[in-house]
Amino acid sequence: MIPVYESRGSGRRALRNKVIWMVLVLFCLGGGAAGGERKQDKAIVFSKPIRAVLFEHKAHLGRGLNCDSCHSGLFEMKAGSAESHEDFVMTSLYEGNYCGACHNGQAAFAAKTRCTACHIGVRGYKQLESMRLGLSGPAR
Repeated sequence: MIPVYESRGSGRRALRNKVIWMVLVLFCLGGGAAGGERKQDKAIVFSKPIRAVLFEHKAHLGRGLNCDSCHSGLFEMKAGSAESHEDFVMTSLYEGNYCGACHNGQAAFAAKTRCTACHIGVRGYKQLESMRLGLSGPAR
């Protein structure tokens, strides 16, 4: 399970630490490891409804959920396919669709209350893309 750090103090420092952590997570979980890599080992980065949201199967499976918990109607099995749906927007999540089916404040933290638990932001997204492309230096 990946710990989630709430930003306190310097916003720039908190963002930097979060980006570094996310990059490490992506390399460890989804970096194209050799051998028996499973789909659920890869992190998914959504760029819709708001760029960017990091989703990790391992964090959810570690809480006792299984594939059918989400893939029996909430989500298709194809990674990122939810982004193609017109109703894949935050309002829809707040109404109990997609992630909001569990992230309602009862089964799991409410989507409205801990934005930074999932959202890594535009700068975080750019940093991840830079790392994926093998570019060095800070994201601009």
